Amino acid sequence: MPAGAGLCALARTGPLLLHSFTGVASNMSTQNEEKLKAAHRALEFVKPGMVVGLGSGSTAHMWIQLLGEQVRDHGLEIRAISSSIDSENFARGYGVPFLTFDECPVLDVAIDGADEIAPGLALIKGGGGNLLREKIVAGAARKFVIIADESKIVDTLGRFPLPVEVIPMAAPLVSRKLRELGFQPAIRRAKDGSQFVTDEGNLILDCSGRMLDDPASIAATLDSTVGVVEHGLFLGMASLALIASASGVLERTS
Repeated sequence: MPAGAGLCALARTGPLLLHSFTGVASNMSTQNEEKLKAAHRALEFVKPGMVVGLGSGSTAHMWIQLLGEQVRDHGLEIRAISSSIDSENFARGYGVPFLTFDECPVLDVAIDGADEIAPGLALIKGGGGNLLREKIVAGAARKFVIIADESKIVDTLGRFPLPVEVIPMAAPLVSRKLRELGFQPAIRRAKDGSQFVTDEGNLILDCSGRMLDDPASIAATLDSTVGVVEHGLFLGMASLALIASASGVLERTS
């Protein structure tokens, strides 16, 4: 198979066209402008014939729009697997075709945002509520690329509350365990005040109150806690982070 072709390959088409930020709202904030720079740079990691993992959240939404324009307007042939129902529906609006992991168990690249990025590309993700599917997609990718603005860079994880997805029945038990670990867990609420429910029907506990000086230890404890479905610590998963600032986009590998 030629270099750059998808693992579940399509026929190649012409070169990927990197063009202006068509269709993205003008008069955006500086932070959104920086996110858009990173999203645009991420297009360089997508080649015709690839199977691409789509992230979730506001930054990923920008990236999906740019990618979708390449599919709709310039004939880019890719296929995708999404980390959320919302992202899939949005991409389908541009004509992006989708696969399942039954059809293609390995992705060429997955691209997503992050809530915090610490040294070693340790991440907190899940602010949008899709951490389980995001981790599944990231784990299936040969290359996992993060796009973010410089406000997401931290020395130590933990200023952003750590999302922990739990089986509803187990929420009181997991909350007690989290308090023993020094967290202050709170059940995430939807805009209408009801409990936020994930695409898989679970609840999310947002855990504040402590910094994560040893995220690997916290991750291991959560992984072994009965009732925890998944958590928002993405450790040793990202290949590269594209960090945008006023001066440009920095490629960070550690």
